[in-house]
Amino acid sequence: MAYIFQSYNLIDYLTPIENVALTSNLPPILEKLGLTREEARRNVLNLSGGQQRRVVIARAIVSDAQVIPGDEPTGNLDEETAAGITAIFKDSAHQSGKCVVIVSHSNELAREADVVLRLKKGELQRVFRL
Repeated sequence: MAYIFQSYNLIDYLTPIENVALTSNLPPILEKLGLTREEARRNVLNLSGGQQRRVVIARAIVSDAQVIPGDEPTGNLDEETAAGITAIFKDSAHQSGKCVVIVSHSNELAREADVVLRLKKGELQRVFRL
């Protein structure tokens, strides 16, 4: 499993490239997620919260993990970036056969899911399946 933490949990003395390289040799994913080459070489403490979130997502996506649970992975991201990351999650599920499980308050993200489960008044409800 490669968990996408809401609070990032990056290794703070490493760069984004070094953080992603911990799970894979595929750092080009950072550019696909919107980090420039210069940003990918900065210490992660010198990145914005949105940029740090992208590094966490990249680290999970490129890992060998077959299950990727994510806690609000598109939270605090602009609409365009969130849509791009959602597309990467879908690609990971449909093309790479990974199980991507997202916990989110985002209706936009839920509309893109293959299966949606909602917790309402203590009951788990299946909303729809595409």
